[in-house]
Amino acid sequence: MRRMNFNNITERFKGRLAFFAVFSFIALSVTAQRTDIISDTLNDKSDFKSLITDKSFNTIGKVVVTQLNPQAISFVQEYIRKQGKELERMKVWGKPYFDLYDNILTQYGIPKEMKYLSVIESHLQSNLVSWAGAVGPWQLMDYEAKRFGLHTGRYADDRTDFYKSTYVAARLLKELYDEFGDWLLVIAAYNGGPGRVKRAIERTHSRDFWKLQYFLPEETRNHVKKFIGTHYVFEGAGGITTMTAEETAAYMEAQKHNEPSQLSDDEKHSTVVEEVCGRFNSLILSNNLMMDIQQFNKWNPGFDKAMAEGKKYQLRLAKDKMQLFEARKNEILMQSIHYLLEGATAASR
Repeated sequence: MRRMNFNNITERFKGRLAFFAVFSFIALSVTAQRTDIISDTLNDKSDFKSLITDKSFNTIGKVVVTQLNPQAISFVQEYIRKQGKELERMKVWGKPYFDLYDNILTQYGIPKEMKYLSVIESHLQSNLVSWAGAVGPWQLMDYEAKRFGLHTGRYADDRTDFYKSTYVAARLLKELYDEFGDWLLVIAAYNGGPGRVKRAIERTHSRDFWKLQYFLPEETRNHVKKFIGTHYVFEGAGGITTMTAEETAAYMEAQKHNEPSQLSDDEKHSTVVEEVCGRFNSLILSNNLMMDIQQFNKWNPGFDKAMAEGKKYQLRLAKDKMQLFEARKNEILMQSIHYLLEGATAASR
């Protein structure tokens, strides 16, 4: 073996030591930054306790601000990272199917956003057959299809028909909602069966998905989170189908009376009110202020309606958010108008 000069060995050692020092510094910096993001997320003091505002993250060139339960954040972000591009493409080629879904679901009083359940069930593939024997775009089991009058068979299966299977899916979703009264539990029951959801409720003495989820199969609880992630990609935000029944009731009650829910002393002390007018949009405004949309709606019910009618509105925000709003008011207004025009253009196509 050739002997190496001691000085050469020393210089190589110093070089490697310097490399690892720089690498460690970078790694620690990235970790610290990531920790700050997670810390900021988990320390949000919103009264909507099961929803928090995660930092914006980029997907398909669009900034998406999420309001997610802490237990769902990492799952949904990873899901969007992996599936986001495909889902964005689906917005275009899947439009005829979504239009069909919208028409049928509304006939049964089901939110249109429940159409995204078909996306995570089958990615709109009519001939998909699961390992359990579920078939079609809504992945209906044989016994469920027959219960609602569909024909199944080796050579002809109505479950592969978008029109027929959507009617059955709508009736099944209505049936499940009548039983559970919570869309997150409906999604769980659709995947894992109502019996499993009932047992989870009994074991936890709770009807809150986020509290009973770990008494459900992993596939089922992840199914719910996939639905939420898909909803955020298509809608850019959450909605009544991504909230628990309790959260939805509080939100709808505030909207009904067009006034904020009862404010705590801390909220009264930490918020300020300013009169605004113009075509501001609640989602654009809350995104710019890095604010939980649910918290914004709680403090400012009927905001979008008042803005659309050209009325003045007493906007309530946290003191620091109001300062940021004042600094970015014109930019937020222009973004809101652009968002409005984009929506009008899309609707006319």
